[in-house]
This record gives sequence, C-alpha cells and structure tokens, in this order.
Amino acid sequence: MSALQLPRIGYTLGDQAGIGPEIMQRALHELKSQTARFVCMGERIACTTGRPTEQSAQAAWQQLERAAEALRCGEIDAVVTAPICKESLQRIGFPYPGQTEFFADRLGAVRHAMCLTGQHLTVALCTTHVALRDVPKLLTVGRIVEVAELLAEHLMCLGITRPRLALAGLNPHNGEGGAFGDEEARVISPAVEVLQSRLPHVCVCGPCVPDVVYRAAAGGEYDGVVAPYHDQALIALKLLDFDNAVNITLGLPRLRVSPDHGTAFAIAGKGIANSRSTEQAFLMALRYLASATAET
Repeated sequence: MSALQLPRIGYTLGDQAGIGPEIMQRALHELKSQTARFVCMGERIACTTGRPTEQSAQAAWQQLERAAEALRCGEIDAVVTAPICKESLQRIGFPYPGQTEFFADRLGAVRHAMCLTGQHLTVALCTTHVALRDVPKLLTVGRIVEVAELLAEHLMCLGITRPRLALAGLNPHNGEGGAFGDEEARVISPAVEVLQSRLPHVCVCGPCVPDVVYRAAAGGEYDGVVAPYHDQALIALKLLDFDNAVNITLGLPRLRVSPDHGTAFAIAGKGIANSRSTEQAFLMALRYLASATAET
C-alpha cells in the first residue's frame, strides 16, 4: 500500500500543560509498526507542565478547530484527541460542555452520543456533562431511542451482527413500582418497546436494575449498556477498564476518539502517565477504518 493510500489519523495534544503531549508521543512510539499516517493538528507551545493557562487553553481550542476542519474536508479519516481542561476552555469562551458536543456541532451531527468502550464494558450515555438534578427532564423516549440506535450501529461496525443491549433504569431498584421514581415506567419502558419494534436485529432488554446491569454486562450477558446519566455508567467502566477504555463520539460522519481520562495536571511531566488508553484510541480508529474499507 502506498503512503497516499494509508489511513490518515489526526491527533491533538489537548491542554499541553497536562499529560496530552507525553501520552501522544508514547502511544505513537508504541504504534510505529501500524500502517497509517499520523498527523498532528497543531504545534507544541511553551508552557509549564501542571500549570494550565489561557495560552494552553487557546492552543487546545485551536487544535480542536483544526481537527474538525480536517475531518470535514476529508484531509484526515479520523482523529484522536488528547484531554482538555474544560474549566480553562470555558473561561476563555468555549461554549461547549465537552469535546463530544464540539465535534457534533462542527460536523453537523444531529444525532450523536458519548460512548466509552473497554475490555469489559461498553456504555453509551443519554446525558453527559449536566447536573444530576437535570437528568430526569432530559431523559426522554426519543433521546433513549437515539442513543440505543447509535450504540447498536457502533457494535455492528465492530462485527457484532446481533447486538444485545441493556437499557439501565434511573432509580434505585428501578423505582420499586413508582415508590421512588416513575421514569422506568414512563420513559424507559416505552423506549424499549420502540426499539424492539424498530430494531428487530437487535436484542433490547430493560429497564434493567442499575446496580446489577453493569456486572451482568461485564460478565458477557450484554454487548452494551445504555445509561441514563454519566456517573452511573462511568464509575463501573473506569473501575474495570480505566487503563484501556476509549471514548467515542457516536453519530459523526468521521470518527473521533480519545482516551477515557483527563489532563492529570498533577503528574504531567513526571514520566509516569499511562498511555494505554491513548494507544487503544488509535487502535480503535484503525479498526473502524479497516472495517469501512472492507465494506467498500
């Protein structure tokens, strides 16, 4: 395969006061035998590790804009993004709660969702970076159906022809028949019915009791879990898969993936940051692109 035919994977350095530059460098070194062209979406800047500044936030934002444009025009086939500091970015006017929403907006993805996948668990989130008090009003039948459909599509791209999905309940014990919460009966059960009718090739179960469904999925009973909110799913996933999980933005016309952790300013520059999740992000991009090529 000629250099021009190789998949082109872009990458950002995130907030460069954090561990982004070092984990990218280490991951790319480990992946040197992979058949791809890796393209940095910006330059290194002078900054003090562990001390985020307005300049490091500006550089991170600029690289995100560059990556989005490169995806949009087909200059790259996928992008792996390093961790950003949301607080620093929002201080300089970044209007998005995270990279998921940024890429969805820049690439015009009407349907999108955050998905994290590791060795033991794959989860997709109906709500992401919002206050817990806001979750019930954001949890609609339409949103649950949308996320489940995107998750099923993702699993099929990975070769699972009949995905098994679990829709997790919101309340303890699924609300105990309405004793403390009715979202299971009012929102989640109707979503299950819609999905079972709309996706006959997918096994959809739910509402599943949230304090046991992740254990069942980790044990192989389900291929993916649709979670009502961020921490319910990510506490389980990061407990089991912290060093190897990958964050994927579902629904984009081209793939965006990232490691599952943050900037880790406290250990930046000390040479102890683990690059395994970043390596897995690059491997996920390669796997997706190989699957797309095989289909064509």
